Amino acid sequence: MNRRSFVLSALATGFVPATVAGPQFQEMAEWSRFFIEADAQGSIVVLDARDKSETAYVFNAARSHQRYSPASTFKIPHSLFALDAGLLRDEFQVIPWDGVKRPTQAWNVDQDLRSAMRNSTVWVYERFAKELGDARETAYMRKIGYGNAVTTGDKPFWVEGDLAISSFEQIALLQRLYRNQLPFQVEHQRLVKDVLINEAGPNWILRAKTGWSGKIGWWVGWIEWPGGPVFFVLNMDTPNRLGDLAKRQSITRNVLRSLNALPLPPIP
Repeated sequence: MNRRSFVLSALATGFVPATVAGPQFQEMAEWSRFFIEADAQGSIVVLDARDKSETAYVFNAARSHQRYSPASTFKIPHSLFALDAGLLRDEFQVIPWDGVKRPTQAWNVDQDLRSAMRNSTVWVYERFAKELGDARETAYMRKIGYGNAVTTGDKPFWVEGDLAISSFEQIALLQRLYRNQLPFQVEHQRLVKDVLINEAGPNWILRAKTGWSGKIGWWVGWIEWPGGPVFFVLNMDTPNRLGDLAKRQSITRNVLRSLNALPLPPIP
């Protein structure tokens, strides 16, 4: 882990040694317009690691330090836990549907890792959690320094329970995954990154995951460019519930485009 990555991780966990200077986060007050235009309250952290340099930006730093339920962004490390524990062999293994009808139609069929990530299929990860058990889940989270690393409260613990993580901690995790520096087999880290692909262009790839607890929305991930990655973590309130969900990506995309980190959409 390089110096900037170490400092980000230290900052995220609240421990910064006296001998290490804090990262030079640039507070982007002008990004407030993207939230105002969307009628949303939230924060965003962006780490631009292109061209062998790392520039960190943040809007609403105070909120970015606060921990919130990770919701479905927890599927990123949860998939690594399932692979490491042998619950999954690869992205092709069929995860049989239990026949229980759920409100999201895409959940009511057999799944694999790719579809479970793409459709954010909750029952798949509830099954992983049951097979892993709270003790192993906690041990895995502590191993990677994931938020407060607890499984207490209502189930699923990553949505309804007490598990919580900050935006800075999310950024630190994404950096380690991008660099295959998490304490898991490299092939498992590469597989999870593969199923995180949302879209791509001739010279860029967007890997990301949404999350929604009912009250808090996330969009976390990174864009890979030839010159390096640009990491992002968006966290926002969702008082209008489903009516607010599209704002997660629209705000983030506007922020990234302001940094020339994401191409403009094609003209119809």
